[in-house]
Amino acid sequence: MLHLSPLAHTWILDVDGTLVKHNGYKLDGEDTLLPGVRAFFDSLPKRDTVILLTARTEADLPKLKEFLARHGLRYNQLIGNVPVGERILVNDDKPSGLVCAYACCKKRDEALHVDYQIHEDY
Repeated sequence: MLHLSPLAHTWILDVDGTLVKHNGYKLDGEDTLLPGVRAFFDSLPKRDTVILLTARTEADLPKLKEFLARHGLRYNQLIGNVPVGERILVNDDKPSGLVCAYACCKKRDEALHVDYQIHEDY
């Protein structure tokens, strides 16, 4: 369980294997939304920022954008051509003690479930 402050958050999400079936657009001709993704996106506060990462090329992004719009998945930025290796987030914690970076790893193509709760007392 992530215990988050009432501040606005930035969610950085990989696309393939996290939100949609990995390489489904290549193997099946189109993307397939994974279980839990719709509910997760619906749970995000509107003021939060969503950044999507993918190794897909710029040529593949228009079709992905259409898919995301069709499924009502909002995002602020979609970054393509990202290397397939590890994604490393480095951030500083606030002097108050608020932890400002988390990582949630999931198995490829399994349902998305990020258990979080916003606490007003931060």
